[in-house]
Amino acid sequence: MPVPEEHGSELAVIIVTYSPGETLDRCLDTLAKATSRPVRVILADNGSTDGAPERAAAERENVELLRTGGNLGYGTAANLGAAELDASYGWVVVANPDLEWGDGALDTMLEAARRWPRGGAFGPLIKEVSGEVYPSARLLPSLGRGIGHAVVGRVWRGNPWTRAYKQSDTTVVEREAGWLSGSCLLMRRAAFESVNGFDQRYFMYFEDVDLGDRLGKAGWQNVYVPSAEVVHLQGHSTARSSAAMLAAHHDSAYRYIADRHPGPLWAPVRLAVRAGLTARLKLETRA
Repeated sequence: MPVPEEHGSELAVIIVTYSPGETLDRCLDTLAKATSRPVRVILADNGSTDGAPERAAAERENVELLRTGGNLGYGTAANLGAAELDASYGWVVVANPDLEWGDGALDTMLEAARRWPRGGAFGPLIKEVSGEVYPSARLLPSLGRGIGHAVVGRVWRGNPWTRAYKQSDTTVVEREAGWLSGSCLLMRRAAFESVNGFDQRYFMYFEDVDLGDRLGKAGWQNVYVPSAEVVHLQGHSTARSSAAMLAAHHDSAYRYIADRHPGPLWAPVRLAVRAGLTARLKLETRA
C-alpha cells in the first residue's frame, strides 16, 4: 500500500536536553558529518541549569532552543519539539544529547527508508564507549519474556528469556524489530503523527517500547539499520541509577504491561506484576 505523502522531505533533529554538559557539543559536531542534507536542530530543553543548550543555540545557526517549561520527561519534550515543525518536514530524528554520530549515519538510515516504504522508525547500531554493541533492536516484551527477564536477568544474564527479549542470538543485519531504542530514532513523520507521537504518560523508560508497539499495530515497521552507527558517550551501562530513576523504570514497566492487559479478568495478573516489580525495586535500591 503506498504511503501518503502529507509532508515534505526536510529533516529535523530533536535533541532532548537536561543539563547535558559538554556531550552536547560533541553530538552537534558529529551530527554535521552524519548527513549531507541541511538539518534543523531543536533542543527540547527540560530545565537545564548548566547553560549548555543556551550556548549551543547562540553559537550555531541551525540550532534553536525550545524550553518545555519544566522537567516533563523524554517523550513529552520530543512531542513538543515535533509540534514546532511545519509540513515541509517529513523526517524527524529524536535523540539523546550524549551521542557521537558516525560519518554518514543519518544518510545511511534515510537510504534504508527507501528500501522499507512502510518503515515508520529506523534505528542505528549503538555502541558503548567500550566498543560493545548495545542491544537496541529488540522483541516486544511479552508477559513470559518480561517476567523471566525481570526475575532472573540480573543474576543469570544468559537466561533464555533475556536472550530472546534482547535478540542476543540474532545476526546483526538490517531487519525488522519489535521496538528500537529511543536514544536515536529516525522517524517518518507521517508514521509518528499517525500514532500521536510518544505517550506522554511515560515520564522516562518504556516510551520507546510503547511507541514501537503502537507503530507496529498501526501498520508501520520498526527497522534496525546496523550499517549506520552511533556511539552512546555516557552509555546505557553507566547511566545514573538513582532510586528515583529505578522507581520510574518500574512504574513505566507496569504501565506498559497494564495497558496491554486491561479489564477485570487480567486484574490478578496486574496485581502479581505490580507486586513483583515492587519487590524487585526494593532489592535493587538496597544493592
